[in-house]
Amino acid sequence: MATQAQVIWDNGFTGYNFGASHPMSPIRLDLTARMCQQFGLFEGPQVEVLVPDEASDEALARVHSQAYIAAVRQASDDPDAAQARFGLGTDDDPAFKGIHEASARIAEGTRLVAEGVWTGASEHGVNFTGGMHHAMPDRASGFCIYNDAGLAIDWLLRQGVQRVAYVDVDAHHGDGVERMFWNDPRVLTISLHETGTVLFPGTGFPRDIGGPDAEGFAVNVALPPGIGDAPWLRAVHAVAPALIRAFDPQILITQHGADSHYTDPLAHLSISIDAQRLVAQTLHDLAHEVCGGRWVALGGGGYEVIGVVPRSWTHLVAIAAHRDIDVEAPVPQAWLDDVMARFDVEAPPLMTDGTSERGRIWYRPWESGYDPENATDRAIMATREATFSHHGLDHWFD
Repeated sequence: MATQAQVIWDNGFTGYNFGASHPMSPIRLDLTARMCQQFGLFEGPQVEVLVPDEASDEALARVHSQAYIAAVRQASDDPDAAQARFGLGTDDDPAFKGIHEASARIAEGTRLVAEGVWTGASEHGVNFTGGMHHAMPDRASGFCIYNDAGLAIDWLLRQGVQRVAYVDVDAHHGDGVERMFWNDPRVLTISLHETGTVLFPGTGFPRDIGGPDAEGFAVNVALPPGIGDAPWLRAVHAVAPALIRAFDPQILITQHGADSHYTDPLAHLSISIDAQRLVAQTLHDLAHEVCGGRWVALGGGGYEVIGVVPRSWTHLVAIAAHRDIDVEAPVPQAWLDDVMARFDVEAPPLMTDGTSERGRIWYRPWESGYDPENATDRAIMATREATFSHHGLDHWFD
């Protein structure tokens, strides 16, 4: 009998550590795992916690250049030798001792849960340490060294999978994954992110639709800064479900960067934990509707490392385990006490931001009509006009 969910974790993943002053603190991973443990999500026969080895150089070389892998290995042994031409030793991606090993474990973790889902060992897989979507074939970028989603998708394609859908709801454009499969019609990439006119990496516009052999298979929704739950949910539901159903993927991989949250210091969206949870549920339900339940969910960005990331990704693990946590549930007191003792921070006491009613958030569905005066609607329409016809869809009505 298949396990309901395989989850990647052990304390060694906190070794992916760019230093005390870097915004992507490994504290977020530690506190997520601790919260999952306090809710009992790592216990019982329905959940299997996996501890991966490092991805081999051969596997990494399927999506990264040999020269880049060699440069990461060199920086791993001697951080002072990091080469900026490979994106290493920069403010975003400072080198540290063991950077290759830590990054290769994250990459192998996502490949491992993808293997489990594809072979039927588990229905769902979660790697909240992953989602390193900015890593490029030949360089580090945006806090990302090796592209774990790219590695997993490549592995699936080599197993004969013909259609993989990747959906990215991080505040930042999922540029690295898109670039790796830009001209491959077997891979549909959908990224909903704050517009690149104001946010790193400055890419991901509606007319960026894929290469000549895969036009319409790269999908980008460039959202205006400052939008809240209702327009964000409208955008997700106006684009992703119709395209996923039309593409009919055999497996769904999703990236759930928590940096869309209204308290995140590095982006300008205004999304709540409640809305992030609803989108995770939507994508989970689509996996069951379209892919026979085959779903791999990843972490990603998220820089409010105590108050947001652990709650968001604990909800994600709970959804994958089919053990949903009530949105109004209290955060376990032991977890709150631990945070206070270690960081002298009073963390949010509930698994909600109070923006939903019994877990529901009202938003205006696309079917209610297009408003050309609304910036979010214009962003949605630009994406639908650019991509829907490539999948036999009508950009007005489907």
